[in-house]
Amino acid sequence: MSEPAPYYRAHLFFCTHKRDEDYQRRGCGHFDADAMAKSLKAVVKERGLSKEIRVNMAGCLHRCRHEPVVVVYPEGVWYSFGSDADLLEILETHLIVGKRVTRLLLPDRGEEPLGQHHKPR
Repeated sequence: MSEPAPYYRAHLFFCTHKRDEDYQRRGCGHFDADAMAKSLKAVVKERGLSKEIRVNMAGCLHRCRHEPVVVVYPEGVWYSFGSDADLLEILETHLIVGKRVTRLLLPDRGEEPLGQHHKPR
C-alpha cells in the first residue's frame, strides 16, 4: 500500500493563545498573532496558493519564550515573527523559493536556554 499524497503541501500553524495578563508569559495572542495569521491567510488566497498551503490558528504551541511563533509542517520549521513583512518573507522565501528565513528561525530544542524570554517587539 503506497502513501497517500498530502492534502496540502504545507501547513502553517500560528499560536494564538492568550493567557491572563498577570501570568509570567502572556501568550502569542497578545502580539496580534491572530490578526497577522488572518492577514497571511488572505495573501495566500489572493495568490492562488490556498489549495497547496494552509494557514491555521492553534492554541499554545509551547515555545512561549519566542512569542509570537509559527511552525511550518511537514518540515517542522519554527519561526518567530513581529510583523506582516516577516510573514510575507516566510511565505516567499520558505514556502515559494524553498529556503529558510534564518533571521527568524527559532533555536533547536537543545540550543534553547532555559529561563530566557523573548522581548516584545
